[in-house]
Amino acid sequence: MIYVTGDTHGQIDRFKEKPVAGLKKGDTLIVLGDFGFLWDDSRQEKKNRHWLSKRRYKILFIDGCHENFDLLAQYPTEDFMGGKAKHIEGNLWYILRGSVLTIEDKKLLCFGGGESDDIEDRDEGLNWWRAELPTPQELDACRENLRASGGGAVDYILTHEAPGKVLDFLGLQGLQRNWLHSFLDELNEKTAHKQWLFGRYHKDQPIGTKMRAVFTDLIPLE
Repeated sequence: MIYVTGDTHGQIDRFKEKPVAGLKKGDTLIVLGDFGFLWDDSRQEKKNRHWLSKRRYKILFIDGCHENFDLLAQYPTEDFMGGKAKHIEGNLWYILRGSVLTIEDKKLLCFGGGESDDIEDRDEGLNWWRAELPTPQELDACRENLRASGGGAVDYILTHEAPGKVLDFLGLQGLQRNWLHSFLDELNEKTAHKQWLFGRYHKDQPIGTKMRAVFTDLIPLE
């Protein structure tokens, strides 16, 4: 079974407590950004990563706003389940933006990234990276991956950020829109999908029948 949850922010207890602790061998857990276990590369963080890599289920994550992109860049890119990923360790993988994965006969479009709303309080290269927002090349690569995977139809879209049109439903009318919001609006309009799940806003909230904000809930992709 494939499961999705929201930002974990390096909180190892999220994986030691139910419902995540009940996942079985052969299951896949996907974290929708701000994973938090590749941040300062401290001794404790490495210990936590090693523990996660030994779980009986796979852990995949996309990037969010708060990632150490310099650290992520050190891992080599590999082909993975029809897309591209960086193998961190054991059962732990980082999924690159725009990858269309095929897991258990389901097509999953994965696209990380977002814009920090506290940039003025952060220092570039220390706790903030420009790479948090995608490049035009990454947007184009995503479009091409969709075309190559079957004409722009997937089962699920998994992102950190939400499409711009959804922000009002979350009570975020005043949030500054950027090109990532516009691109995700484009995906929403042009990509056939059963459901879209995103993690950024620390809410567990369905939005209509096809969109869901995810934080601590564990959502099965059935």
